[in-house]
Amino acid sequence: MCKFCSNYRVSQLGEGNIVSIKELSEIMLILQKRGAHNINLITPTHYLPHILLALSLAIQKDFRIPIVYNTSGYEKVEILKFLDGIVDIYLPDFKYADNNLAHLLSSTPDYLEIAKLAIKEMFRQVSDLKVNNGIAESGLIIRHLVLPNYTDNSKKVLEVIKEEIGTSVTISLMSQYFPSFKIVNDEKLGRRITKAEYQEVINYAEKLGFYGLIT
Repeated sequence: MCKFCSNYRVSQLGEGNIVSIKELSEIMLILQKRGAHNINLITPTHYLPHILLALSLAIQKDFRIPIVYNTSGYEKVEILKFLDGIVDIYLPDFKYADNNLAHLLSSTPDYLEIAKLAIKEMFRQVSDLKVNNGIAESGLIIRHLVLPNYTDNSKKVLEVIKEEIGTSVTISLMSQYFPSFKIVNDEKLGRRITKAEYQEVINYAEKLGFYGLIT
């Protein structure tokens, strides 16, 4: 778990509601009826068997909107292969290209190797982002949160994406970092990023040739 997680009340303090598999399938159908563009599953892997059962029940009742798999990027390829043909849109983070930083902030000293393989598998399954009338229908969107004082990490992440996938992939460069949870008083991360830091990363992405940037 990230030391700077802004959703720590849900991810680490246990806030939320417990629902059954049948209730989850009904929630999916209700959201579809209300006009939702997709079902966005956030950090879902540890509940995957239950989600797939709920999805199966919903499909029997004409569920048909896209499934979004919203993840940290720290996923096993073996698990992702079970989702081939099920997930329409992968929305992974690519947080770190520096394993020392990954270990320091997220206790994942092998983050780069794991995330790199996982995101390549996601891209193999769904390819580039496809949008119809302004609404995403399928494909891969890689998110990267720019951290204060760590623009070098952001640049390395972009380099890895270019090398492993290419420059056609859609990348969301996020600027909304704010210090929270265990990192509030940290010497380097205890502040928001500056406009200059964010622009530095955007400029580097453009220099590398990425043309599907979301900023």
